[in-house]
Amino acid sequence: VDPGVTLRCFRDQCREPLGGFAHSPFKSVGEVKGRSRQLLLDPYATLIAACSMPNVQSGDSQLPGEFKHAFVGIISDHHFDWQGVSPPQHAWTDTIIYETHVRGLTMHPSSGTQERGRYLGVIEKIPYLQSLGITAIELLPVQAFATRQSPGHADRSAQRSDYWGYNPIALFAPHSAYGSTTHIDSPLVDFKTMVRELHRAGIEVILDVVFNHTGEGGADGPTFSFRGLDNDIYYMLTPDGSGYLDYTGCGNTLNCNHPVVRSMIVDCLRHWVVHFHIDGFRFDLAAVLGRGEDGAVLVNAPVLEEIAEDPILRNVKLIAEAWDSGGAFEVGRFAGARWGEWNCHFRDDVRRFWRGDPGLTGAFASRFCGSADLYEHDGQTPVKSINFVTSHDGFTLRDLASYAGKHNERNGEQNRDGMNENYSANYGIEGPTSDPAIHDLRLRYMRNMLATLLLARGVPMLLGGDEFGRTQLGNNNAYRQDNEVSWYDWATADENASLVRFVQRVIAVRKAYAVLRAERFYTPQEIEWMGPFGQPPEWQGSHNRIGCVIRSAASVLALLFNATAEPCEFTLPGEREHVWWVCINTARASPDDAPDELSAPQVRDAMAMRVAPQSVLALRASPRANE
Repeated sequence: VDPGVTLRCFRDQCREPLGGFAHSPFKSVGEVKGRSRQLLLDPYATLIAACSMPNVQSGDSQLPGEFKHAFVGIISDHHFDWQGVSPPQHAWTDTIIYETHVRGLTMHPSSGTQERGRYLGVIEKIPYLQSLGITAIELLPVQAFATRQSPGHADRSAQRSDYWGYNPIALFAPHSAYGSTTHIDSPLVDFKTMVRELHRAGIEVILDVVFNHTGEGGADGPTFSFRGLDNDIYYMLTPDGSGYLDYTGCGNTLNCNHPVVRSMIVDCLRHWVVHFHIDGFRFDLAAVLGRGEDGAVLVNAPVLEEIAEDPILRNVKLIAEAWDSGGAFEVGRFAGARWGEWNCHFRDDVRRFWRGDPGLTGAFASRFCGSADLYEHDGQTPVKSINFVTSHDGFTLRDLASYAGKHNERNGEQNRDGMNENYSANYGIEGPTSDPAIHDLRLRYMRNMLATLLLARGVPMLLGGDEFGRTQLGNNNAYRQDNEVSWYDWATADENASLVRFVQRVIAVRKAYAVLRAERFYTPQEIEWMGPFGQPPEWQGSHNRIGCVIRSAASVLALLFNATAEPCEFTLPGEREHVWWVCINTARASPDDAPDELSAPQVRDAMAMRVAPQSVLALRASPRANE
């Protein structure tokens, strides 16, 4: 440890600092298997270094690998030159999120980056991110985490690797393994450099943060910090103190609304905003933050109110995964106007609509318009809804169209892990195929999903790699796959350049028409719905076919959706006053699937607008010239 760093301990019973640790008495849960003294990490450490300390009691001689080594907590206050670059501060209405993993984005040899798998490697992909048109990058956890999970997890399995990073051990510190090794402060410098350069390119940085549990797991897990500092303050315990309440499926639950823990969480968020210039946070299993010390769901959770009202956090984007593993489900009613929500109903209803499940027309229309049924109450707006069709947790988009069931055998849990119902389809063959008809159908499905996501009101979140058809070989829970299953194969991006172009063009359409992303719900004067063949919409009908015309002072658009295996026709209202031009046609091959504005074909007969099977057709109108 550098001799100039400052090391701190906070509680009265932990006043013997030693190399970033403190000796501590345990409390409750059987004195944690009889361990009475152990060296602990400072929870406010801003940098974590791993080192071998054979003369230090590890607390559990049975723990393999890194748990036999010590983590050194460092408080570092180094200068960083932000070069006058400020956060972009995009409005919610202009936000397009790209969810990715620091290591996975560039670790594959095909990435062409010098700093593979590191913060600095993300910088090398900035031109690509800019070319897509995204405005924010959402990073899977970068809070320092244990790369091996403890046996305290729900399945009680043996030690398992952790690639995603949802097992934090130091909430204030960036994960050191993503930094270079030139100097002890390199992870801090590299992280800030990444943020600065993303901001310079106009891209915001949102962190996926984990405040619902820690990497200490259950009673059988390792002790790094919180358990030893004050077990019955930092964690929710059973009434008799003999075990942990587990609302996360990870062996423990942080006691988020205890004053000490609440202060630490708010301090942590301020730290990332003030010192790292972070633009927003996505809260993993955020419903846990709404639970009291006994686990009961609170009406007005103090920690959520404090986060939303904190003056330092007032311009920060807040996104909740508004559920937990204990049954709390708050989608549509999470903690007030400051908070956006991952809208799982959008994911499921859009998947089912395009799979062809009957009776989804009404639900699809609601999701496409911003989910007013969930968010219109109490003055909420469509930007409350973070729309997504895929995320890190589940199938990639390509796998959603290639596998009818999950294939998680490589995780070593007999395919029991991961979601069982994915609303996916394989279109005739499970997994990869050389059949051109199936390949084309899968590609059309992917374009349909991407067009729906990027044209819907709300805030779209694109899973990184979906824009070029990244696969995880049917694994829908790749949390431990630090290998080519999870790493982005950039050769696939070259092979599927036409799909990348499609995403670029659809994002351009979204940006060109403000009516698609307005911070209000559609009024009847703005949107007119229609069914096929001149009929009214069949909201609960067996066929998933629906069309709409969207009008604003600046534009008129027609969006037509056909999820059936047969073509259908729509009649566009006002066709005598307008000339219609194709913006998107997912039934066509590139570049006609999303033509440039100058090369867009004109529609000759809007009285019988034919929509191909399983496709999206989007059109823009211009006034008809006087004849």
